Amino acid sequence: MSRIGKSPVQIPSGVELKIEGSVVYVKGKLGELSRDISPITAEIKDNAVYFNRPSDSKADKSFHGLYRSLVNNMVIGVSEGFTISLELVGVGYRASNQGQVLDLSLGFSHNIVINVAPEVKVETISEKGKNPIIKFTSNDKELVGKLAAEVRSYRPPEPYKGKGVLFVGEVLRKKDGKSA
Repeated sequence: MSRIGKSPVQIPSGVELKIEGSVVYVKGKLGELSRDISPITAEIKDNAVYFNRPSDSKADKSFHGLYRSLVNNMVIGVSEGFTISLELVGVGYRASNQGQVLDLSLGFSHNIVINVAPEVKVETISEKGKNPIIKFTSNDKELVGKLAAEVRSYRPPEPYKGKGVLFVGEVLRKKDGKSA
């Protein structure tokens, strides 16, 4: 039995959760989300959501824990939201935004322009003497993570000089160069 799938998702006050067939709808102060959890069934009891699987097949077991985690992330997202902050470490690395358009200067011959989805709020912070910071905020954890991974993929952190796009607070282990 899936340990994660067995534990119920608590519904905090201010969050409205509705199940219609195999689709779960979650509505809160930060918006609303929906997801199809087709092989798994869900039921609401005592201000919590319980998940049941139809059989003990390998696929059903894996979906049991997965959909419980996804619904839990939806509940947290509409009540608290998710924020991922990225730090640009490197000489001349800059970031700016005009509304939902993110403009990155990461040492290439051209700037990288990314059109950010309207569900994600993007903010750039540039202070003198500090590395530029990009903040992505949304109620959808999957969307924020995907966007952060895309930005990070342009200049992944490299361990020799310590340059690249890092998560704020990420510690990068530096390696020694060639030893003669």
